[in-house]
Amino acid sequence: MDKAELIEGKVDWKGRTAKKDKHGGFRTSLLILGAFAFENMATLALAVNLVTYFTAVMHLNVADAANHLTNYMGTSYILTVLIAFLADTYLGRSKAVLIAASIEFLGLGLLALQAHYPNFKPPLCNIYDPTSTNCIQVTGGNAALLFIALYLVALGAGGVKAALPSHGADQFDDKDPKEARQMSSFFNWLLMAVCVGGAISLTFIVWIQDHKGWDLGFAVSTIAMFLGVIVFASGIPQYRYHVIHGSSALTEIVQVYVAVIRNRNLQLPEDSNELYEINKDKEAAIEAEFLPHTNVFRFLDKAAIQTSSTQSETPNPWKLCRVTQVENAKILLNMIPVFCCTVIMTLCLAQLQTFSVHQGLTMDTRITKSFNIPPASLPILPVVFLIFIIPLYDQIVVPCARKFTGIPTGITYLQRVGVGLVLSSLSMAVAAIMEVKRKKVARDHNMLDAIPILQPLPISVFWLSIQYFIFGIADMFTYVGLLEFFYSQAPKDLKSISSCFLWSSMAVGYFLSTIVVNTVNHATKNITRSGGWLAGDNFNRNHLNLFYWLLSLMSLLNFFIYIFVSKRYKYRKEGHEVQIHGNGVLELQNKEHGK
Repeated sequence: MDKAELIEGKVDWKGRTAKKDKHGGFRTSLLILGAFAFENMATLALAVNLVTYFTAVMHLNVADAANHLTNYMGTSYILTVLIAFLADTYLGRSKAVLIAASIEFLGLGLLALQAHYPNFKPPLCNIYDPTSTNCIQVTGGNAALLFIALYLVALGAGGVKAALPSHGADQFDDKDPKEARQMSSFFNWLLMAVCVGGAISLTFIVWIQDHKGWDLGFAVSTIAMFLGVIVFASGIPQYRYHVIHGSSALTEIVQVYVAVIRNRNLQLPEDSNELYEINKDKEAAIEAEFLPHTNVFRFLDKAAIQTSSTQSETPNPWKLCRVTQVENAKILLNMIPVFCCTVIMTLCLAQLQTFSVHQGLTMDTRITKSFNIPPASLPILPVVFLIFIIPLYDQIVVPCARKFTGIPTGITYLQRVGVGLVLSSLSMAVAAIMEVKRKKVARDHNMLDAIPILQPLPISVFWLSIQYFIFGIADMFTYVGLLEFFYSQAPKDLKSISSCFLWSSMAVGYFLSTIVVNTVNHATKNITRSGGWLAGDNFNRNHLNLFYWLLSLMSLLNFFIYIFVSKRYKYRKEGHEVQIHGNGVLELQNKEHGK
């Protein structure tokens, strides 16, 4: 592989320099979007309906079922960091996608196997019937099989989410204005792929799970995952591949903090030019990014202090780091407050995937006299709306807004995120109001102890669609805005794992949901007749409405903190991109991200 290929940074599947007319581009990215759609088709039904499987089939109580689901979701998202590291350092993103998708396929297959054979699950019973005495929770080897299968799916899904979006972004050249705009559209269409796959999952697969059997539902998910692997693999000859350098940008960030600790007793020089940076004249025929020194987070500069022991041809990277390397660490540290402000939104999302589904189980789910909508399918309403609104937003709203603001993305990334945070607070407030209305119907009809499904309340489940609808719009603004924000603001060498910042934020939100649910139950144990706001399996007797109000207030407070954080944030300027030719002539380009 010659230097020209390393400068380009993209090769084809045989290791040759990728050609723009033969490899990559928006047409090739459609295969990646298709694979992502199939992956979401396979797994989104789990996110909304798995809590029902835990309670109805595995006989877990509602709070434990909700916590197991959020733990599964959180684990899936936090694993994206590990998979991204392996993809960037050893595997390559395309191989990581194929391996992860195969693991996910195996996990779904095991779930289908367990759901099919009675010996692998507890005996049938109605957990909602207080007179039932034979409801035994899943234990022993069957519980082990359940969680092995579940966390294989989590590992696979995390790997796909870690590597696939960045591999899709690799299909575009951000130095080409046309392809740079296509890359921005790619992130919008990535959400579109989620919606298309999710629409099928939330209707067809959820309906099969509820009416034809969980074994058949998991089997359909397994087939969808297999088709996703086939679609992705079909594009292997057409993809652009990022060159693996054998090192990870994450490792370089860790090196900065290790070096800071090791150099903590050293004195910072008054002249920042004395800090360590590689000699550009020795970097002939390579392209690198050189960031200028800044005065923020000065304590990190200690990683670049040169001493007599570190001045050598090959300094120890765990004791002496480049100024550019230190500046990359500063950029990530500057992004952490924005990262923290987005965690609360996933906390709200977790409740729509757990407690709201159980609300729906107590309500009238009829659409016609002969057809009932599964409560877990309610998110289909905002998903269908997004399928229509995303193309309008990408093709009409953004170009119009661009004319007024001069910003390539219409509005800034942080403004887009802020809109979503407000809507998430509103969604929780609406959820609280709807729960008060639902409980009032139960009280008025003397049905507080009615058995769900057998005696549904005379109130339509479509009342819950309002909270899902508002949160669906919030999704479009916040999560796509965060993907673009992290990708655009991340240092050049960290762009490949930028999507992991979003997934990690969601992971923290799901884990936080488990903590909040347990904390709320413990704190309210002795002040409520039900033994806690969220205790027990009877939603008509607990205080879910108060919990939703708590989340709405937390979200609103979080939004005000976000306003303060976003106003202080300064969009980064890229450093000098240095091209050093064989004759020693330097060419410098200053680049700045569009706001």
